[in-house]
Amino acid sequence: MSTHVLPTFDEVTSRYEPVIGLETHVELGTQTKMFCGCPTVFGADPNTQVCPVCLGLPGSLPVANRAAIEATIRIGLALNCTIATWCRFARKNYFYPDMPKNFQISQYDEPLCTDGYLDVEVDGELVRIGIERVHLEEDTGKTLHVGGATGRIHGATESLVDYNRAGIPLVEIVTKPVPGIGARAPEVAKAYVAELRDVIRTLGVSDVRMEQGSMRCDVNTSLNKPGEEWGTRTETKNVNSLRSVERAVRSEMLRQAAVLDAGGTITQETRHFHEDTGDTTSGRSKETATDYRYFPEPDLVPLAPEPAWVEQLKAALPELPRVHRQRLKAEWNLSDLDMQSILNAGAVELIERTVAAGASPEAARKWWLGELSRKANADGVELESVGATPAQVAQLQSLVESGKLTDKLARQVLEGVLAGEGDPAQIMAARGLEVVSDTGALTAAIDEAIAANPAVADKIRAGNQAAAGVIIGAVMKTTKGQADAKTVRELVLARLS
Repeated sequence: MSTHVLPTFDEVTSRYEPVIGLETHVELGTQTKMFCGCPTVFGADPNTQVCPVCLGLPGSLPVANRAAIEATIRIGLALNCTIATWCRFARKNYFYPDMPKNFQISQYDEPLCTDGYLDVEVDGELVRIGIERVHLEEDTGKTLHVGGATGRIHGATESLVDYNRAGIPLVEIVTKPVPGIGARAPEVAKAYVAELRDVIRTLGVSDVRMEQGSMRCDVNTSLNKPGEEWGTRTETKNVNSLRSVERAVRSEMLRQAAVLDAGGTITQETRHFHEDTGDTTSGRSKETATDYRYFPEPDLVPLAPEPAWVEQLKAALPELPRVHRQRLKAEWNLSDLDMQSILNAGAVELIERTVAAGASPEAARKWWLGELSRKANADGVELESVGATPAQVAQLQSLVESGKLTDKLARQVLEGVLAGEGDPAQIMAARGLEVVSDTGALTAAIDEAIAANPAVADKIRAGNQAAAGVIIGAVMKTTKGQADAKTVRELVLARLS
């Protein structure tokens, strides 16, 4: 942990200009691995989805997965990239236990997709993020450090390697450096990864589950004084949530500014992000391309996508997220500010699925941007991981609209949903929360309240309808809040008219 005194974020942005860059890895959802026929099911027992090819055994030969190549081209097209007419794979050499061959088959100077861009919206303004390259490679195995308190190698008593992930098709999307965004750098980074995730999910080529590692982000950050050359960058590795992407950029800006303010220099290195503290710590010095000794992969033929095939893939692209949001905005009759609020909360798809399940857009927004957003923020999780599904939210709203639940009772039912007690109808029945709609039961409760408050009853009879609140409150207490207050008011006034 740095001993430098951290400045405030406003102090940092008043003295320094940040430059960010993001390298995002996406595991493709193919049925088999990149260069062999092993399955890619997540969560299988360790080392049960392996073969001589993905274990790098002598004499085994790779064969490229056509579905993975097609998915990569579709990603490149969605990101406005140029698709190479000829490219090839390379060997990236480094020695680490999760690389069974001691090299990774990747692409280096001849990637499949180059020179694209992705527009993202931040505070109502579009920011264009340049895409340097989109290339295809194989994922590594997974190293598990056990026996320690942190799950990292430091302090662990042993390390185990699961090679199930080794060889899964992995797309790396590398942005160009993004300067000139100032204090918005953390928000821009988060917005870019969120938009990229939406694009890839729309294409259907990956489930982009950041919490499962099928999408992970390396965040590059540097600072420089205005007018000076860009500073030395650090690379915060494997950041696995949108919230953490934003926090990682902010944390590195604060740390680097403290080092520079103290007269120090920034070391080009990889760093680890800690979810619990929001800090980064040093990993290892950052290699350059020459350290990996890239050379063409001799066991694979070059790729030469036919232009006609690429055009077919381009013509078949689905409606992309920005266009889709504009259509929803019109259909739901939203203002720019309303749509921005939904986007900031990461709730577009959730609300859309809730509407598809039967709720109105207004009701869906109310739940996802209200109770559920507050819960997600309190728990420090993404909204989609809060614990409620769009179908459950739609069912909850249906119970409100049918008169079986009041808004207050619905919030209690929602608490049960988030606690994993079941669907809203089940929870309502199990907890006995359904609105008391039996007119006979309500009339009895009203008569009891009138008898207990004769002076108030006289005021109501004399025309003071505002006094009905006392009687209504007594009835609500008797029914444990399960009566509909509007219905009770109508019955009270009718009784005392």
